[in-house]
Amino acid sequence: MIEQIYTKRLYLRKMKMADSNSLFNIWSDPDVTKFMNITNFTHEEQAKEMIDFINQLATEHKAIRLTIIEKESNEIIGSCGFNSFDVENATAEIGYDLAKAYWGNGYAPECISALVDYAFTTLNINKIEAKVEPGNINSIKVVEKLHFSFEGTRQEYDESKDSFYDINVYSLLK
Repeated sequence: MIEQIYTKRLYLRKMKMADSNSLFNIWSDPDVTKFMNITNFTHEEQAKEMIDFINQLATEHKAIRLTIIEKESNEIIGSCGFNSFDVENATAEIGYDLAKAYWGNGYAPECISALVDYAFTTLNINKIEAKVEPGNINSIKVVEKLHFSFEGTRQEYDESKDSFYDINVYSLLK
């Protein structure tokens, strides 16, 4: 599947176990995990387990997550990828997270745009979905900037952190 993608400022590559400390620092921030379906991590072993789980899903062609590296600083600044694939219907769900220090600098749209291009041209995906909590204004701005269309709200669609929550669904067609 995807091994690496380059953008103007970013390098996206398959997650490695060596990324665990940097990803732990990102995934332990409650502001970053606020709208993720995980609770913020409390020890690096959780990041190692997550990397192992994500890479297993990639091996099974069910999902893929890439580490986001800023080229200039060579710093790991987040992760992005496809949370799921529906091969039969040529659909994929996209997801991403960034370290708080990098919010508002256009990195999310840059990496998502590269993933969208890769999905449409290489993976033969026809439709990409983004499932965003209604309160996640920053992610809504990202998908709207990339011309995703709002499809609607699925009420109490997902359960995470011991409660159900609504999800806005956005999509982009090839």
